[in-house]
Amino acid sequence: MLKIKIKQETHGLLLLDKSVGFTSNQILQNIKNIFNVKKAGHTGTLDPLASGLLPICLGKCTKFSQYLINSNKVYLVTAILGEKTNTADKYGFLIKKKNVNISIKDLLKVINLFKGKIKQSPPMYSAIKYKGIPLYKYARSGIILPHLKKRKIIVYQIKLLKFYENKIKLKINCSKGTYIRSIIDELGDKLNCGAHVIKLRRTQISHISILHKNVITIEQLQTLITNYRNNQLNIFLIKKLLLPIGYIINNFPKLYLSNFLIKKIINGEKIKITSIIDTKIFRIFEKIFHNFIGVCHINNKGYIIKCKLVNFIDL
Repeated sequence: MLKIKIKQETHGLLLLDKSVGFTSNQILQNIKNIFNVKKAGHTGTLDPLASGLLPICLGKCTKFSQYLINSNKVYLVTAILGEKTNTADKYGFLIKKKNVNISIKDLLKVINLFKGKIKQSPPMYSAIKYKGIPLYKYARSGIILPHLKKRKIIVYQIKLLKFYENKIKLKINCSKGTYIRSIIDELGDKLNCGAHVIKLRRTQISHISILHKNVITIEQLQTLITNYRNNQLNIFLIKKLLLPIGYIINNFPKLYLSNFLIKKIINGEKIKITSIIDTKIFRIFEKIFHNFIGVCHINNKGYIIKCKLVNFIDL
């Protein structure tokens, strides 16, 4: 798909608007090839059906990827009522069809059942593993596992945006590990008519929105690379797409520390920050030059108990 390689050492966060039809891993492998990095990872799988925000961590940025993986996400989903499929999306085969005769009042009543803390069964067509084997492999072999452990998730918001003919469009703000296909499938069951996803788009992860100015599609990146190949674009313009490593945790407050204290942290010594009251997670910056150092967790007594540092820098 994309062939050119960037030879300089690369670290940072790339914000991709994933297109429909690609797997998240296909996108990741192409980005690794483009930027010529050994370490890279995305921060939350999107199915081939889905489009939207897919942040890619490159190089040392991967050390901080968990802070996006574990964060809340926002999705826009369009579903068809009256048709249930085996995959809970339009790529599966039809297993139930029923006329839809539902009032908006009844629809809203059922939608509201999904708000708050709920337990969710993962879809059989997913990458979650059971005894070391992805569920989709069982499903493709015709094996259904009816007693899978349910996962606890939180749906902070589920809002009906449109209800027309037999289609609905929802906005869902949820915790990590939420399967939108499962919500739609269960919604259809509760309405006693069946439902499946026909369109899914992720619009936000934590503090990062699909509307960020640096968000780019694979197709746009292809154009930039074609121009670079023709010497019309400088390599630094491509690298400008990368956000600094610290942006991945930009929602955490800053903590400025002296070189002396940073050395103590690097050496594993116990450090107490006396001015901390409520906040528990901070971005660490060096006091004089304001260089980003990493992230730390602080306990109730004000002691730094856990750190992730960019590297063991010379201070």
